[in-house]
Amino acid sequence: MGRPQRGAIAATVYLHCGPSGSGHFLKMIHNGIEYGLMQAYAEGFDIMKHANSAEVPEDHRFDLNLTEIAEVWRRGSVVGSWLLDLTAMALLEDPELQRFTGNVADSGEGRWTIMAAIEEAVPCDVLSASLYTRFRSRQEHTFAEKILS
Repeated sequence: MGRPQRGAIAATVYLHCGPSGSGHFLKMIHNGIEYGLMQAYAEGFDIMKHANSAEVPEDHRFDLNLTEIAEVWRRGSVVGSWLLDLTAMALLEDPELQRFTGNVADSGEGRWTIMAAIEEAVPCDVLSASLYTRFRSRQEHTFAEKILS
């Protein structure tokens, strides 16, 4: 029968990944990566939002339209994705995101991803940080933050 051409199987929108459980494992890794992508968008947009703050030297301040930036990025940028599409739509409806709480749940796949990385001795700095940020989003101020202040 031979090997199918590259991409021929995935182009059918399904993939036999291997023995029982391997598909779930791949979906778990997919969701772990999604956590990291979401965190990168969140941090990048936060930096842009505060580019006009008083803490920034006046000659380095920028008053940026995040709604327009998200819209142009989703139309051909290397960082374009469905997640960016969702971000652009949310900013269009509510530019200050006032209807959002900032509380982000985790469904378990991120935790499983980190545990798999530990078992395999594979570093996953971004994925770990994104999971921890989700934990922090559920708290007003942690005891550690109070000690820090």
